[in-house]
Amino acid sequence: MEQDIPAGEAMSASERAKGMVIIGLEIHCQLNTATKLFCGCSTDYRDDGPNTHVCPVCLGLPGTMPVINKKAVEFALKVAKAFNCEIPEICEFSRKNYFYPDLPKGYQITQYDKPLANGGYVEIEGEDREKRIRLTRIHMEEDPGRLVHKGGGDRARYSLVDYNRSGVPLIEIVTEPDLRSPKEARRLLNKLRATLEYLSVFDSEKEGSLRVDANISIEGSERVEVKNITSYKGVEKALTFEITRQRNIIRRGQQVERETRHFVETRGITTAGRTKVQENDYRYFPEPDLTPLAVQGWLKDIALPELPDARRERFVQQYGVSLNHARTLTGDLKLAEFYEKVAGTDPVLSATWVADTLLGELNYRNAAIGIVDPAQFIELIELLRQETITEKSCVEVLRTMLDQLVETGTSESPKQIVERLNLAKSGGDVLAVAISEVLVECPQAVVDYQNGKKGAGNFLAGQVMKKTRGRADPRELNRLLAEAIATQEGVTVASDNH
Repeated sequence: MEQDIPAGEAMSASERAKGMVIIGLEIHCQLNTATKLFCGCSTDYRDDGPNTHVCPVCLGLPGTMPVINKKAVEFALKVAKAFNCEIPEICEFSRKNYFYPDLPKGYQITQYDKPLANGGYVEIEGEDREKRIRLTRIHMEEDPGRLVHKGGGDRARYSLVDYNRSGVPLIEIVTEPDLRSPKEARRLLNKLRATLEYLSVFDSEKEGSLRVDANISIEGSERVEVKNITSYKGVEKALTFEITRQRNIIRRGQQVERETRHFVETRGITTAGRTKVQENDYRYFPEPDLTPLAVQGWLKDIALPELPDARRERFVQQYGVSLNHARTLTGDLKLAEFYEKVAGTDPVLSATWVADTLLGELNYRNAAIGIVDPAQFIELIELLRQETITEKSCVEVLRTMLDQLVETGTSESPKQIVERLNLAKSGGDVLAVAISEVLVECPQAVVDYQNGKKGAGNFLAGQVMKKTRGRADPRELNRLLAEAIATQEGVTVASDNH
């Protein structure tokens, strides 16, 4: 009697390697409070020397007692409310016991079986529609210290410990395994970052403010955790590498081991760390020095501002911009605020230039929107609207402004740059002279044009643009070019060839 072969065994290794990617993230975000979670030490430590923002409490000295930072709890509740989480009647802190040099107490105060919030979701942009990523929980915890590896992270000669970060308030946002690609993971992180900044509880520009642990598996294989990824790009790179690594293991007919790995950002790879620790290894138990918190009643006093999705819809309705432009403009709080300052009399044109041109030029220079003066940008858009300059000249003026801002912190006004570089639109006699010179210099192109070759017309127009340094209006140029050729002896050319 024949036995049925289980579907998984019937599949070849190559087929199994093509299985669905399953990704869940644990995202640690520093709350932007003035003081730490359980003591009064300042969280503004990044420009100061190591171990200068510490006290007996955050150093874990014997006999010290933690006192909860109410503002941190309010910030965490704000996040939970924004992501539609369920807030239980009681939340409780626990001790997570493990040894590591950056954890002076030998345990971390965190939340375990009674977190601040359960459930919730985040909407991200899918391939063809919005996609909902479910959240498992949001809980609070204290940040450990920081290890400084001397000689390189993967080949360090020794490590130093800085406890300035120890005790900074964190929220950990844990997702369900709903992500299916590194691109989706990056979109989720961008959405989280934007929302947290809209809530004024997080500053993404601070070093170490966001760290991610990623759980990745190929359907049917063991799960691997990649720890402490410290950048948005790093998450996408680490996931891409790890998916490729796991698929290659499966193709060779081997088993993916359940383990913890580390991402080496300088090399773009993950390296083996240790076998995966189980929850019971941490010996969780309720923190005896902190009473449980009844926070559900706090929600009525927590008001939410306009969040990215709501502002995106408003931009479409109020300013008439496209959905794609609205999505780009509202994906960063400072960018959204900048756009509203410059929308002015032509919000659609302003949206196009902010989202498509300005943002790209800033990214190229690794610069932030904050360096751009809204008044100067408005002046530039007005020069374009009034047809004082062409689109090409507008880009040149913008690049000049940004280069000056990056180098010196200040820049000439757009009008000054136009005058200095002689970028005002060419017309009338200047354009006519340029056309005449091109017709004399390029007789073969003129003949080709007369014979109906449209490419020749484009070539001639390009030569005129060179002479005018891009300052000619394309429509006026094509009309005058056609007329100039048509007036030559024995030539008749239709002006609509261009």
